[in-house]
Amino acid sequence: MFMTSGVYKLFEIANKKRRLILGLMSGTSLDGLDLALCEFSGFGFETKVSVLNHATKSYDENFKSRIKEIFSIRNVDLQQVCILNAHIGRIHAQLINEVLAEWKIPIEEVDLIASHGQTIFHAPAAHHRINSMPNATLQIGDGDHIAVGTGIITISDFRQKNIAAGGEGAPLAVYGDRLLFSSPDETRVLLNIGGISNFTFLPSDAASSGSFSTDAGPGNGLMDAFVKANFPGKSFDEDARIALAGKVHEGLLSALLEDAFFKLPFPKTTGPELFNLHYLKKAIAESKAEEISKEDIMATLNRFTAQSITKALKETGALDTKPVVYVSGGGVHNPLLMQNLKVLLSELRIENFDKIGIHPDAKEAVLFALLANECLALNVVPQVDKNVPSVRMGKVSFPD
Repeated sequence: MFMTSGVYKLFEIANKKRRLILGLMSGTSLDGLDLALCEFSGFGFETKVSVLNHATKSYDENFKSRIKEIFSIRNVDLQQVCILNAHIGRIHAQLINEVLAEWKIPIEEVDLIASHGQTIFHAPAAHHRINSMPNATLQIGDGDHIAVGTGIITISDFRQKNIAAGGEGAPLAVYGDRLLFSSPDETRVLLNIGGISNFTFLPSDAASSGSFSTDAGPGNGLMDAFVKANFPGKSFDEDARIALAGKVHEGLLSALLEDAFFKLPFPKTTGPELFNLHYLKKAIAESKAEEISKEDIMATLNRFTAQSITKALKETGALDTKPVVYVSGGGVHNPLLMQNLKVLLSELRIENFDKIGIHPDAKEAVLFALLANECLALNVVPQVDKNVPSVRMGKVSFPD
């Protein structure tokens, strides 16, 4: 049977006992590119993964400012979108080459790259409310540029198949969470606090049924945006020092929790298109909190993130089974946010994600590496419900 060299290469990789896949994640914080070098064996519920190395390569200010010109903005320069689609791919390829050199990993030893890309707009139907138009999301940073720039087969653009099959394109964590982190011994909530907070509920029989994933609301993104706008030279609230100097304004907190998003049925998705400084400004006006200090605003935003997570856990029924909560993402490094969660969820055990074998900063990059592993096997994750379509995701880019 005739088989092109590229397809035959994929066939060879799929039949290896162990595969080296480099997962990439660039989130809404725009801080940098998370990279996780993973060794996989098996597929589906037989998957085993070991994280050999992980790192975050920071973006320079010029690169970040270019992305911000089109990030989560409805009306943008289409030429800029077009140019940055290629530019981001090329920059990611450069960062991959740099980190592999630092790790002393030869390019030819890496079987695949799994690239999430850079989300620039997320538009589920519940947000855009345009009749007869579908859920939509857009990630740029083209996989072909990564493949050519590194010489490594690249699988990318995972979210579109989920949308085509009836999902909202996010969160995709449920696929990897079910395969890697289900436990017959305990019910788990895998909480990721990035720019947006989301969680996966994994009952102890998650291999068969009952698991789901949903966004809960804001994560670090709104806090980071406020810090950048009001504290020159700072990009986030390091060690929660600003928030710890303030106190929660209950009126503002109530106004922040009043949006229609919090009344939508689960699972649901959102993004900085909603939870941004305009959202905060509106809530401040509605609660007549214009005179409160910046520190009080930060304290309130911190509690807002914790409160919206707690609200979602309660309303989905996830708390009824007394799960163990494992936290990943940048939020795990915010001591006040973790304290707020422990107070609001005092009946639960809350742990750092490294307790189940993955560094919290590497988790999302690992999950996209897993999706590439499943794509390679032409595998699909068994369907849980209509919101988690059973599909294989990712588009393949060859370096030649």
